[in-house]
Amino acid sequence: MTDAPTPQFDRHMLEALVCPVTHAVLHYDAERQELISKPAGLAFPIHAGIPIMLIDEARQIKAD
Repeated sequence: MTDAPTPQFDRHMLEALVCPVTHAVLHYDAERQELISKPAGLAFPIHAGIPIMLIDEARQIKAD
């Protein structure tokens, strides 16, 4: 049994997506496969190449 590679996030999609809380620009974290909203302090996961833009699914991040 082999694991299929995880589909990569289409970075062009990033231009169309905004934070559902603040409507701010999102930043793509390729290592963690997340879209980061710095103003909201949230990281939205990307599963199988699909961004999950639900607030309940987002991870809280610390503000720098």
